[in-house]
Amino acid sequence: MWLLDRLRADLGTGKNLEIYLTALIALTVGVLGVFDVVNTKVVGAATLATLALVAVNTLGPKQQVAELTRLVESKLAGDGFLSTEKDLKPRIAHANDIRFVGVTLSRTIRAYVDDLQKGLNRGARVRVLVIDPTGTVPEEAARRSTIPDQPDVFEHRVRYTLYVLRDMEGEERLEVRLLPFLPAFGMLMLDPGDDDGVIHVELGTHRSPGRDPGFTLDGARDHHWCRHFTAEFDRLWEAAREVTEADWYPAQRST
Repeated sequence: MWLLDRLRADLGTGKNLEIYLTALIALTVGVLGVFDVVNTKVVGAATLATLALVAVNTLGPKQQVAELTRLVESKLAGDGFLSTEKDLKPRIAHANDIRFVGVTLSRTIRAYVDDLQKGLNRGARVRVLVIDPTGTVPEEAARRSTIPDQPDVFEHRVRYTLYVLRDMEGEERLEVRLLPFLPAFGMLMLDPGDDDGVIHVELGTHRSPGRDPGFTLDGARDHHWCRHFTAEFDRLWEAAREVTEADWYPAQRST
């Protein structure tokens, strides 16, 4: 019974028609040959035609398997999934909701400073999360980077990020908060709540000589994970403290 159900389903959807056609031809040729309805030449020609049809039918699955193998190998090799490159400048130029998460973001903010200023000028909202340079987090960052005796490196990098951000125009749309702990990953988020939004997640490393690897999520394609990382940003934002005047101008703390 299940064979008939499968046959009806396949014929109704147009699936596996070439298989049924091949089987029908082979069955017809076999019956005609057994009862001598047609001569040997006709049976032979029909048999060769059936074999040719079978050979052609096997090409499609083989090509599909080869393509699938290529895609899997490329994914395992990191092609199209993990990458150290993220050219999102064109997207920043049109984003209305721009968010950053990172340890110090000194290199990232420097790379995108002009694009961020343009975004602020046209009314975009920009939110930035970095570690708190006044607490013990720089020491934690130094230990994670296997340079435990150099926490000042991270403090100075955060100070640089704050120095660049504080002089930007449109500060009413620029929000900065400081994390009391190291974030598990870095992020650049562009309109994460939209279907055409983009989230680039950067994985942390331990004093890697090159750029950190990461992956990019598409709002339409990776809807579930975009929601996941957007919720992560919201939780980090709530856990962080707002920047004070003393953070913007640290030299004035001792005056």
